[in-house]
Amino acid sequence: MKVGVFDSGVGGLTVAKALQASQRFSELVYYCDTARVPYGSKDSNTVTRYALEAVEFFNGVDVDFLVVACNTVSVVALQEMQRFSNKPVYGVLEPGVLALEQLAGAHHQDPVLIIATQSTIRSGEYQRRIQALGFNNVMAMATPLFVPIVEEGLYSGSVLNAAFEHYFSPMQALPDWQTPKTIVLGCTHYPLIAAALSQHFAGAKTIHSGEAMMHWLEQHCDLQQQFDHTELTILASENVDGVKRVAERWGLLDVK
Repeated sequence: MKVGVFDSGVGGLTVAKALQASQRFSELVYYCDTARVPYGSKDSNTVTRYALEAVEFFNGVDVDFLVVACNTVSVVALQEMQRFSNKPVYGVLEPGVLALEQLAGAHHQDPVLIIATQSTIRSGEYQRRIQALGFNNVMAMATPLFVPIVEEGLYSGSVLNAAFEHYFSPMQALPDWQTPKTIVLGCTHYPLIAAALSQHFAGAKTIHSGEAMMHWLEQHCDLQQQFDHTELTILASENVDGVKRVAERWGLLDVK
C-alpha cells in the first residue's frame, strides 16, 4: 500500500507523520510546492491551478491514492483534483469535520473555534459543515502568523504567546461558557502548537488534521495489512534538502 501526500509546504509533514505512525503503509511519497508556498493567501483560481499541476505530477507516480494534506487546497480545489486524477484523492476537510462530530464529550452547544489560513477561513467550508452538524456556536479566525512561527520551531515561549495575544485577546472578555472548548486546527502546521493552544484555552481539545485523516482512512479504505516500517520519499519544487531536515526534526523516519 503506497500513498501520495501533497501539501503546499512543510506543514503537511504532520499528516505524513500520522500516516507513517499507523504502520498501514509500505511507502509514502510526499510532494510539496515549496517554490510557491504559501497557498493560504492566494486566490482560489491560483490555488486550483497549482493543485492540478500536483495532480499531473502524481498521475505519473506509483501510489494507490493521494492525500491532500493542505487545508486550503482541500476546501478550494479538491473536486477539480478528483476530476483529473487517475487515482482516488482525499482531502483533510471532511475527516476534520467528522472528527469533531465523533469527539468524546463534545456537545453541540459548546463553542468551537476554527483557526486556519486566510483562504480556508474565507471559503467558509469548515464553518458551513460544522454548523450543519448542529454546532451553533462556531467562531472562525485566520491566524497566518502561526505558520512562520512553527517553521522557526517556536512551539512555546514569548513569540508564540505574543501571537496568541494578537489574535485571541478579544476573547478574554468572554464568559467561560463562551470560550472555545474545541479548536479545529485548519492548517497542518498547527498541531505542533496544539499543546500551547490547549493550555491557553484552559484545556480545550484540539482536532489534528493528520490524526483525523488517518482515522477516516481506517474507516473508508481497506487497510488490513501492517508494515514494520514505512519508507518516506520527500520531493519538493524547491529546496528538498530543507524539507528533509524539517521532516527529521519533526520525527519522521526512513526519510529519503
